[in-house]
Amino acid sequence: MSSLETIVQVLQQGDRDQVRRLVEEALDQGIEPETILKSGLILGMDAVGAKFEAGEFFIPHMLLAARAMHVALEVLKPRLAESGAEPAGRVVLGTVKGDLHDIGKNLVAMMLEGKGFEVVDLGMDAAPEAFVQAIDDSIRIVAMSALLSTTAPFLKETIEAIERAGLRDRVRIMVGGGAVTQNYADAIGADAYGRDAAAAARLAVDMVA
Repeated sequence: MSSLETIVQVLQQGDRDQVRRLVEEALDQGIEPETILKSGLILGMDAVGAKFEAGEFFIPHMLLAARAMHVALEVLKPRLAESGAEPAGRVVLGTVKGDLHDIGKNLVAMMLEGKGFEVVDLGMDAAPEAFVQAIDDSIRIVAMSALLSTTAPFLKETIEAIERAGLRDRVRIMVGGGAVTQNYADAIGADAYGRDAAAAARLAVDMVA
């Protein structure tokens, strides 16, 4: 098994220390940072997402793998910057105003990073204005979540704030969370609905293709 294949396998196991060591060894072997990212970490997270959607993995498995990937990225990011590798895109992400839940949002952030995206994380209780202010020329996607039915209306308010700012045509908007359905996403004018972290990451890739 090659170094990259081993990274794919170990990442799925969520072994942070071993993933870090394998990435460092791959760099020492002269493997390009972008190759490690695409053929090691991204492939590994793709496998994790597929297993989650197939019912073979559950949220704890996803969290372990995502945290292992995050550790690996800490090693890889400086080398990617040196090599001039561009991220897959930049995403603004946050839980909307009034909502203090962030486990799902954090998992989406880690899955997006696992796909090669750079994430601008606004955290919880993010006002519509915060999303607007975070959008610059480099932002491709705005992703927002709401767990509570009482905070779901702020998804629509945020989309409307982006429209008023004249930025709607520049970004794709994805929504998700416990309070959201595909029908609700369609009704408020979102471009996509991510039913879970794996689906959200896959949709983001499709959006920038």
